[in-house]
Amino acid sequence: MSNFAGMKTVAAFLFVSFVSIGQTIDYENELLWEISRKGSTHKSYLFGTLHSNDRRLFNFSDSTYYALDRAEIIALETDVFSMFDEYDTRREDISLNYDNEGQPYTSSKYSTTTAYGDEDGMPQFLDAYLQQYCFNAGKEFVPLEEVADQLGLLENVAMPDLSQMTLESFLTSRDDMLDLYLKGDIIGMDEMLRLNLRVYPDLYDRMIIDRNREMVNNLDSILQLRSVFCAVGAGHLAGRDGMITLLRKNGYHVRKVLAIYSEENLPYKTKVKEARVYHYVNDTLGVYVDFPGKPQEVSGDMFNYDLKLIYREMGQGNTYVVEIYPRLESIGLRDLANDLIPSPSESPIEKITLDNGGEAYQGIADSYPEGYYWTRVIMSEANYIVIKAYGGNKFMNSKRAFRFFDKVWLD
Repeated sequence: MSNFAGMKTVAAFLFVSFVSIGQTIDYENELLWEISRKGSTHKSYLFGTLHSNDRRLFNFSDSTYYALDRAEIIALETDVFSMFDEYDTRREDISLNYDNEGQPYTSSKYSTTTAYGDEDGMPQFLDAYLQQYCFNAGKEFVPLEEVADQLGLLENVAMPDLSQMTLESFLTSRDDMLDLYLKGDIIGMDEMLRLNLRVYPDLYDRMIIDRNREMVNNLDSILQLRSVFCAVGAGHLAGRDGMITLLRKNGYHVRKVLAIYSEENLPYKTKVKEARVYHYVNDTLGVYVDFPGKPQEVSGDMFNYDLKLIYREMGQGNTYVVEIYPRLESIGLRDLANDLIPSPSESPIEKITLDNGGEAYQGIADSYPEGYYWTRVIMSEANYIVIKAYGGNKFMNSKRAFRFFDKVWLD
């Protein structure tokens, strides 16, 4: 405790002279740490996250924007985007009704819940947003762990009798953790993790201590090369076995960076905020798509497509898919659409004219495993493309699917 408290005094002395009128400083926030080493010409940063899409988490300090913009490499716990092919984060099924014109709408106006929050939060949860920014900004990405290693954390764990654990106590714990994070209290988060995991024998060691050592070892190999912005769950930072302590034992100087906030449109803040689009280009297939972030590419399957592109907004539970198939000369666009858009009788597919003068068919569809989804079918001389978009209640009631459809171009 005294070591972290002492850092606050030193950091305040170092930074206070740089704070302008209109800026505020959160002296207690301990989420961002600068990493340096004697003889090195570059600085890196360690940042604590929370695996949630709560909008309050995205109120970054100027210091965090600066660190993100400065970094050449973004290092995260694992490659979240590699799960796009299989991991739908929605926690509820969607039900549809139809108006007098056959237009579908969801039977609920409430936001759909997801594994990381709900539709009222940000599109991505915090860690996934940082990976999205990394690719959109053209930076190098490095995962510190394999996805399989994270998914295997609970294997062979002796599960206690949880019959006395209530939903109220679980929700209170989750809300308390969020409150601690918003304060930047990494010591409090570590203590809460220890408390919450005490009923699981050895699980704290497996989830936190062992992984801290592994992540620091992997981080060490890239810290010596270039400037890194490393973001991991904030529960990994503090304590005698935390990543801050382990980095210091490895010879690094690690100091807290004050959380400074301002309303100024600083260049590095603007650059980070404007990295919102990933321009996907495939000249071979003649396909160009603007995604919210870098899609996962899947080549071929039982349906013989040339390429499938998948991007998921895991915080809100939205999915965008582009499937490219070789054109079948014997089948016209209308017949393809009838085969590829399994629309309910209440809402038949419709023919539309695209901005470039071409034709397309679109409508609502229902199939496994997507459930209900909006889809459009278009055709070029060499290919036909099936575009899909789906999400929760609010997404399905909006025009977001069609705005995405209009960002898919063919040669």
